[in-house]
Amino acid sequence: METVTVSGVQLRLTPPDELDWRWVGRGELKRQLLAAWMVLDEADYPLSPRLIGKPGVGKTTLAAATAKAIGRPVYVFQATMDTRPEDLLVQPVIAEDQRLRYVASSLVSAMIKGGVCVLDEGNRMSEKSWASLAPLLDRRRYVESVIAGIKIQAHREFRMCATMNDDSSTFDIPEYIHSRLQPQILIDFPERDEELAILQANLPFADAQILHYLTVFLQRAHEEDEPFTVRDGINIARYALKLGASGQGRDFRETVRRATEQILGEDALRYLPDRPVDP
Repeated sequence: METVTVSGVQLRLTPPDELDWRWVGRGELKRQLLAAWMVLDEADYPLSPRLIGKPGVGKTTLAAATAKAIGRPVYVFQATMDTRPEDLLVQPVIAEDQRLRYVASSLVSAMIKGGVCVLDEGNRMSEKSWASLAPLLDRRRYVESVIAGIKIQAHREFRMCATMNDDSSTFDIPEYIHSRLQPQILIDFPERDEELAILQANLPFADAQILHYLTVFLQRAHEEDEPFTVRDGINIARYALKLGASGQGRDFRETVRRATEQILGEDALRYLPDRPVDP
């Protein structure tokens, strides 16, 4: 594990996430995020936007794929209702030699290495945790760890965004943080061709007829404002294919129906097409 010294305190850094992040279609969203992260002058500083949408529409993927497009390492911090300020910044641990060590969070590691931090599901965090990030989100660009007794300045290449689910199981963001998390980038359901392309990119081994069938299912659900997303479509397809491979179904519609019911519930079955959809 890489270590660095900040104001005389040694920090162990958290490694970046190394997944193969790919964003399919909707290039305008990627351009909006890149614009927010742009720096135009020495007196300028990057913005820290919030990406808003229903769970499963690709907010984290958009942020991580955009970071990869500009050649920056990606650090994803998963926020929860229990996230504390020290979880966001620096935590003390007892090492093998019984000495105290300090471990930098993925956010602080991104700050030090000049990476991109995606604060995932940020509106699940309490105000106390958000308050520790206030100076990072304006032109000061630093955080202060009370536990380690140090102030950590962000690398000039550091970028950040927060994803926020559009649902009720979240906290209200305090206004002084809300005004710092700008702009707001809304990620809605994709159009039919884009949704099909996403399914194809994630399921290159799936039969085209299944993917077209599920694309129609998702588009029907979107029209009725159901919360089903392409992530649900991917999960249904994966499970249906496994059911078919294990001999639990006569044709793909039977396995898709069973997978849909087990993943989304019986009410979702009304959106499945009555007949196969031609590719």
